[in-house]
Amino acid sequence: MAECVVPITSMRPENASMPGPQPQTRNQLQEWVRETLHLPPALEGELLAAIDAVFTRHERLWQESKHEAIQALSTGFADKMARVQMELSAKDATVSSISRYFEGLVADLTDKSNRDPKTKLMNFGRFTEQLESFLALEQRGRWCAVGLVDITSFKWYNDALGHAVGDRIIERVAQILREQARSDDLIAQERLGGPRTKDLHARFGGDEFCFLIPDLADYHQAHTVGERFRDAVERFDWTLEDRRLAVQPPRVDVGVVCLWLGRVSERRFIASRLAADLIQRADKLMYEAKGERASHIYLLRAKIENGELVEIPDGVTEPVEEPEP
Repeated sequence: MAECVVPITSMRPENASMPGPQPQTRNQLQEWVRETLHLPPALEGELLAAIDAVFTRHERLWQESKHEAIQALSTGFADKMARVQMELSAKDATVSSISRYFEGLVADLTDKSNRDPKTKLMNFGRFTEQLESFLALEQRGRWCAVGLVDITSFKWYNDALGHAVGDRIIERVAQILREQARSDDLIAQERLGGPRTKDLHARFGGDEFCFLIPDLADYHQAHTVGERFRDAVERFDWTLEDRRLAVQPPRVDVGVVCLWLGRVSERRFIASRLAADLIQRADKLMYEAKGERASHIYLLRAKIENGELVEIPDGVTEPVEEPEP
């Protein structure tokens, strides 16, 4: 049977979107699922079978409707034609309903593949992709900040109180980070009526987290966010999670790199390397904060110079902003 060539975009609700080039045929959509979602084999097989079923039914309904339309035209009966038109509308509605369900399924699977199952934050891979995309584009703000968070002495909680308590600590810290690193009161583009940034934070791995604060007018705001997050962790009543946590309530250490965004031409072609360097430096700062004393925040400022990330020395208030050539 020839491949159904009805464009995927015609079966998609107006507000739905799929990352990357838009698949146009059954084969292209199946290939997109394999290359993009990276699902377990069993789940991938089920999804591919569902895709095939949707297209097969769509193809069959179309062929049946076309055959009935030809018959109606040949007989010339108006009532027959009216019935065919009604059936076509009903079948189109059925196909649209199936397509909407399928789009929701793909969107849900895509979202789940990009999230850490325990905390529901982005996973580190997706965070890195988002950071790279951000760095490669023009931004309204003059600064951005990349931070890493570590739960102080987390191993002690696992060893002394058990992994179940450790898991609850991780989930609670993730929730506090999500609440405190908000886009609605931090991001300049939000105040200017731009699109709302939903995902700013991710699970880095184990008891570590990372976050992005884009479009800052002033680098001091990044330290304010870090302090607010740290204070929220300290103020939380940890006995709600386990009474034994009253003895040693969890604390966090934070490392933050504030990047002077400068010209987009300096970032666009090194976005991948720049993202990795920012994360690495934030990680190093976090461990320096951890070694200094518990519940501490370390912050440095950096800029791009000759394609490399360099630290802005203390005493230098702000780099000189040069226009794009």
